[in-house]
Amino acid sequence: MVQAALRSALVTVLPDLELIACRSVDEVLGVLSSDWQEVDLVLLDLTMPGTDGFAGLFLLHSHYPTLPVAIVSARQDAATIQKAITFGASGYVPKSLDLPEMARAIGAILEGEIWTPPRVGAETADPDAAMSARLASLSSQQLRILTKIIEGKLNKQIAGEMEIAEQTVKVHVSAILKKLGVVSRTQAAVLCERLLSTSARDAG
Repeated sequence: MVQAALRSALVTVLPDLELIACRSVDEVLGVLSSDWQEVDLVLLDLTMPGTDGFAGLFLLHSHYPTLPVAIVSARQDAATIQKAITFGASGYVPKSLDLPEMARAIGAILEGEIWTPPRVGAETADPDAAMSARLASLSSQQLRILTKIIEGKLNKQIAGEMEIAEQTVKVHVSAILKKLGVVSRTQAAVLCERLLSTSARDAG
């Protein structure tokens, strides 16, 4: 039903659009791998299969840092919305919006606006805001390396997969640990997983 509502809203904004529906984050990445520059916007559900909370957003930005990605979710608390924007989302569209509101929101995002629901106040701000900002400060290369650290891969494996020198990986790992304020790869992985999943838990 939500997908049908999104389709109706998008057709209202862009009658000639081409909409590609994906059932998982892996499927999204597969579509983008062919020609991501032809994609104007990705609408990402926080509970899409293959993702845990903001992990999907994190993964997409690590591969396609300039591609606009907006979050679609049933969750509407200010902390979750603010964290999404901190992590680079181009907007946050609640599933509860009626079709005209959804159309306006998506239209604004397509025009380059960072759209969030009205009345998102600082009084319920994300308690992890400072640490989330540190994570968001990582470069796209560092984000890709961090995703592989979370997967438990060693520097040599990361270097081979990314086709870069192992010494380059070591330099990036050191920079990642410094930016996150941790002293080990394990601490970085645990911190990252907590930041990406805590606020989005039980989101729909």
